[in-house]
Amino acid sequence: MKTTLLKSEDYTRAPWKNGGGVFTDIADAHRPGAITKDWDSLLWRFASTPIVAPGPFSYMPGIDRLQMVVGGRGLVLKTEGREFDEREPFTTVRFAGEMEIVTELEAGPVEVVNLMARRGAAEIEMSALSEPCERQLPAGTHLLYAAIGDCGIRLDGEDFSISHENTLRVELARPSTLALVSGLAVLASIRLVG
Repeated sequence: MKTTLLKSEDYTRAPWKNGGGVFTDIADAHRPGAITKDWDSLLWRFASTPIVAPGPFSYMPGIDRLQMVVGGRGLVLKTEGREFDEREPFTTVRFAGEMEIVTELEAGPVEVVNLMARRGAAEIEMSALSEPCERQLPAGTHLLYAAIGDCGIRLDGEDFSISHENTLRVELARPSTLALVSGLAVLASIRLVG
């Protein structure tokens, strides 16, 4: 097990793919040997972003996306004949990056976290841990993001404290046991395939 604390002051900011806003890049991975680390070389990314006005999502063909509201409420994603309901915070929705999606804000601006991965290169999951619990984590990369205040976790019996908006990156070569001890954490899990 390898753990790295990612501090919010070290996160990088970049424009949305469609230029409509700015996201905070918390952690990502690109194809090995990629000369330029851009959207074409991206394997996966975990990021946060404010959505302050209704508008279109970036077009990302070949990218699978998971999204969760962590601040505010009332977000709805609309596409032809379908709606993704994120009105309640800490609800995860999954959609394909090539879908034409427009946001609707029913109660003002929101803050979201996104986990995205190149289809066929990685499998991804994301959930909120809000009550003391224990779960098995498979081998792979796991990100524990302190979305609201500080949180405490235990990994295979070792305790970690994560300050507000910081992230603990965990690389596991074998399955491990995770326990949420206090606070609320967003768990983003990535497993490279192929």
